[in-house]
Amino acid sequence: MDISRKLGSLVFCGVPAIVGGGIIYAAFGGSFTVVLIYEALLLLAAGAFLSK
Repeated sequence: MDISRKLGSLVFCGVPAIVGGGIIYAAFGGSFTVVLIYEALLLLAAGAFLSK
């Protein structure tokens, strides 16, 4: 995988982390613990996607 494709994947995975993190934070009453769990799951999914 070339560098431009990796950077594109990084942007593709970064947007849900930022936007989704805010939505999760607001939906669960301002709990950072839930946001950290969400971010960890996203990190695992992105790692699995990029390892292919």
